Amino acid sequence: MGYGNYRDPSAGRRPDYVVRAGERLELTFVVLPGESRDIDVAIDLVGEGAEVTLKGLYLSGGDERVNFRILMHHRAGGCVSHQLFNGIAGGSSRVTFDGRIIVAPDAQQTEAYQENHNIVLSDNARVETTPQLEIYADDVKCSHGATVGRLDEEALFYMRTRGVPEAEARVLQMLSFLSPVTPEGDRERVEQSVLQLV
Repeated sequence: MGYGNYRDPSAGRRPDYVVRAGERLELTFVVLPGESRDIDVAIDLVGEGAEVTLKGLYLSGGDERVNFRILMHHRAGGCVSHQLFNGIAGGSSRVTFDGRIIVAPDAQQTEAYQENHNIVLSDNARVETTPQLEIYADDVKCSHGATVGRLDEEALFYMRTRGVPEAEARVLQMLSFLSPVTPEGDRERVEQSVLQLV
């Protein structure tokens, strides 16, 4: 099989992180209300058995601008990467997620997964999400996905019928949504931030 369309995306730019054989990299990004951030990260997996786990959590309730650009480049075989980014946008905030996974021709038996999930709280908030896969190898397991939606009205109604006040029900649903990406040491800070959005 030919790979004539394969181009090295790192030409002219050094990766922020290089993960070598047998190494493991874990990063978590947390953006709280009132913070505008431009997060641009490039990671190269260059040795067999390298593993990367990225998590991201973002909360915006005013006029913040939050931009993620993630480039995950699998250059060697037998590497694994997992990405999960969950965020909540309210007010007139703007969030963009541009995630790109590239699997080079020699990176057989790659496993690469990317997810970006968003809840929009207001009509003026905007989320744009663009997960991308570029696969130039034959023997891989790769997937990507994105969702943008509102709080689950049926779940809110159910909690209200069980005596949970609406504001508390909204907070509980948002905390549950963020739980998979909330670092253990930041749980209280995230909970206080969610309360600002209700």
